[in-house]
Amino acid sequence: MISPMLRRKIQTFKKNKRAYISLWLFLILFCLSLSAPFLADSRPLVLMYKHVLFFPSLQYVSDKMLGGNLPTEAVYSDPFTQRQIRLNGWGIYPLIPYHHDTVDYFSTEPFPAPPSARHWLGTDDQGRDVLARLLYALRISLIFTLVLTFFSAFIGIGVGAVQGYFGGKTDLFIGRFLEIWSSLPQLFILIIISSLIEPGFWALLIILLLFGWTSLTGVVRAEFLKTRGLDYVKAAKAMGVSDGRIIIRHILPNALVTAVTYIPFLLAGGIVSLSALDFLGLGLPIGTPSLGELIRQGKENLAAPWLGITAFLMMTFLLSLLLFIGEGVRDAFDPHQGKSE
Repeated sequence: MISPMLRRKIQTFKKNKRAYISLWLFLILFCLSLSAPFLADSRPLVLMYKHVLFFPSLQYVSDKMLGGNLPTEAVYSDPFTQRQIRLNGWGIYPLIPYHHDTVDYFSTEPFPAPPSARHWLGTDDQGRDVLARLLYALRISLIFTLVLTFFSAFIGIGVGAVQGYFGGKTDLFIGRFLEIWSSLPQLFILIIISSLIEPGFWALLIILLLFGWTSLTGVVRAEFLKTRGLDYVKAAKAMGVSDGRIIIRHILPNALVTAVTYIPFLLAGGIVSLSALDFLGLGLPIGTPSLGELIRQGKENLAAPWLGITAFLMMTFLLSLLLFIGEGVRDAFDPHQGKSE
């Protein structure tokens, strides 16, 4: 059941057309990225061969099963395999008939190839379809950033709650630690740690999490300091309610209203951090599609401007959506905004 106050804030957010449209565009982009295996793949979604039905995206289909001589998986871009399918059945292919790591060995253009009917956004310097890699890069970047933001918010809100609720020496100790920790050169430390640890999804997540949680701590601390002296909190303490229950049931919901306004900006910061490390070659494993890797390819192949332009436009579009959403959420949940209405 949605409270009347939350309903009013949602209506206020909807009135901000730029933020509301940006939210829908972001959700559409996110859904498209999740559907990447069904939108961009070198294997058919459904294949009928000699009256036998196959689902190559979900099962192993060997070259021998399609009239070839090899026990390895069929290469569907091979002209021989395509001819066998046409003569003995049919196949339903994804909109983009290339996986992110598919090398187009049968292209007549040298790599990197410019945009064409065969490759709508061209190919990179290894002959891989740029549009397919961009779609998978969005999928990895958004999933990674959402997981990073979730854990960052969880830790930041938890530390801020403890700091603001207990105050005193606890507040002083955590505050001094945050001052020292936040003053460190974060980018240089991230680069050093990334160069020492084998790159991977979870390893990189832990590295970026070292500093990602600090931005929410001060906001949550301020809300707890403001709320802990109210009468209903004092009454709960007098009735013997535990500190943990007071924090979670009575104060935290109010603090979350303010903290949620920072979530879109955390998402934008996570995407920028991941892209920066990938651009430097210290992020995800080599060969993994990412926005930073596409930008690096654009820098290394200045004679192929479509690489840099594609990555730059997608990064700009994605960050703009998140910033517009963040502004709309901030205006809708800002308490001073609500009082003025």
